[in-house]
Amino acid sequence: MPLYSLVCVVTGWATGPYGDGAYLHIYYPFTNIPFLNIDNNIPYIIFEFLLPLGLYGLFFWLTGNVFKAFYQPRLFTGFGVKQLRNFYVANLAIPLPALLLSNVFAEADGIAFALVIVHGILGIFAYFMAVIFKQGLKLQNEQELFI
Repeated sequence: MPLYSLVCVVTGWATGPYGDGAYLHIYYPFTNIPFLNIDNNIPYIIFEFLLPLGLYGLFFWLTGNVFKAFYQPRLFTGFGVKQLRNFYVANLAIPLPALLLSNVFAEADGIAFALVIVHGILGIFAYFMAVIFKQGLKLQNEQELFI
């Protein structure tokens, strides 16, 4: 969805104005049925539509990779540690700078600040899990155990 939205907004494909041009419809592919409705101004499109959409696309992709690590035959693997590290680094490092950047160009709601705090908590929790997984991997490699 983020890539489709980006292509539509940049190229003008599958989009159409409504409400005297103040708003923009993004249509379902190859139809005239509205899929998304957004304000038709550049700061809104970049900082309040594409940036959150892209970052949440990244978040859910990283979340999927973390869950994929739990479905491996061996629980403690280098792959799992790497996925948890990517997840906690992204949750700790990206939300606050993204919010501060977007706040320069568009007003951020109170819910946006609450989401930054939630992502910080998720990042801390994932950090502790990554440390546990790293220690489990170390013990597993030393003892050649399957846990």
